[in-house]
This record gives sequence, C-alpha cells and structure tokens, in this order.
Amino acid sequence: MPSVSSVPPSMPLSRDSMVDALRTAGCVFAEDEADLILSTARTPAEAAAMAERRVEGLPLELVVGWAGFRGLRVTVDPGVFVPRRRTEFLVEQALAQAPEATVVVDLCCGTGAVGVALAAGLGRVELHAADIDPVAVGCARGNVAAGGHVHQGDLFEALPGELLGRVGILAANVPYVPSDEIGLLPLEARDHEPRVALDGGTDGLDVLRRVAAEAPRWLAPGGCVLVETSRHQAPTAVATFERHGLTTRLAVSEELYAHVVIGVRGRALLSPGPSPAR
Repeated sequence: MPSVSSVPPSMPLSRDSMVDALRTAGCVFAEDEADLILSTARTPAEAAAMAERRVEGLPLELVVGWAGFRGLRVTVDPGVFVPRRRTEFLVEQALAQAPEATVVVDLCCGTGAVGVALAAGLGRVELHAADIDPVAVGCARGNVAAGGHVHQGDLFEALPGELLGRVGILAANVPYVPSDEIGLLPLEARDHEPRVALDGGTDGLDVLRRVAAEAPRWLAPGGCVLVETSRHQAPTAVATFERHGLTTRLAVSEELYAHVVIGVRGRALLSPGPSPAR
C-alpha cells in the first residue's frame, strides 16, 4: 500500500502525491479528501501523518477529527459512530413536521450531530441527547456544550422523568443492521465504529420496536418521533409505529438512499413533499 509518511517534515507535501496515494488505497473522492486533510493539518508533517492514517483505512472523519453535518462541524472522537450524510434527511423531515418544537430529544445520539442540527434549525430549544455508550456520551457533551443536556443510559431510561409528555421532536437514529449482516459492512464501519451503534438484532428492528413502544408516553400532543431504517425494513417499521397508536408515514430520499419513519401523537401528519434539492 502506498505510503506518504516518508515525506520529510520540512518539505511541503505535494497534493498530487497525496491524491495518488489516496486513490490507490481506494478512496473514491481522493481529491476532496486530500484538500480536506491539507486544510486541516497545521504542518506538513501532520498532513503526511493524517494521509498515512487514511491510507491505512481510518475513516476520514477520524483522521481530521470532525464531520460536516448540515453545515455544522461536528467533532468525531475515536470509537464513536460517524454521522452519515443521509441522516440529514431525518433532520429535514423533523424540522418540516414540527417547526415550532421547543423540546428536542436525540436518542442513540452518538456524536450528538442530529440534536445539534435540530437545535440550530429551530433556534431556542430545550435539547436532550442520550446514548448507552460512555464514549459517545463524552463526545456528544463536547458538541452539545452549553446548548443542552447529554445523558448516559439505555434509551428512555437515560432521560429525566420531567420530559414525559413534553417532547416535540424525538429523533432516534437507532442501530438497524441485522446482526448477521454486520460482517458485510464496509471495513471503516466494522473496524472503527462500536457494534452497539450498528447492530439492530436478528432483523435489525429490535431497538426500533423499543422506541416505538415507549415514544407515545414521552411525546407532547402533536409531537413526532423519527427513525431511520432501510428500504426492506420500512414496511415492518411503519406497521410497528402504527401498532403503538402513532399516525405514521414513510419519507424517502432516493438521492440519499434514506428512509425515515415518522410517527405523530394525536394529530395528522404533514403531507410529504419532494425531497430537498442537493
């Protein structure tokens, strides 16, 4: 595998050589990645070391230490689930469904990217984020900072009881990969992200079922719960939401290959519109 670590620290790192090394290592967007590394690194030596880690297979977000998400720069610590671009669609759907929400919960928060993006889109809100993984909780606390509260625990057990019946938006980016398909994921996910953030049980819907069962107690009248799922899981996920008394629809972005199930407590859903242009 090509190496860029042999570049002397005092020598400017060639963008072309970095692009060649990244492309040979299988990075599809080698030019963009090289530009991001070069703009993030403080010295040529640091740029060379970052490029080397990327060539060795470390996710780009861990190499540079952050991920872009709806125009925000979200810190990504080692061992934490990396925010996906397709999850921006979940945020867009939440903002469209509940633009006046004042209480937001980000379950299975990982870095806290979804909650931070919702707070940025809504303005002044009471934000709570929660995750079972202490590493994710530490990362989310850095991203949420003074703008909200981050709790550690298993789904709703982590939340303060005072939120019961008050939540306007409950975003739960639950793990939904079937257990026996974890081995089929890209190496970046399998090797560098926690299994608890990926593994959704036998059919991938174990955590989604738990969220659907508990969400109505926590939602305010007219409040919504949103989860991401896959195309083939979507019909079962919709039926699960409906079984727990939620008015439900499926939103799909073909461009992002994103499928979001939206359930509302006590009133009709907004009519689905076209996916936002990108």
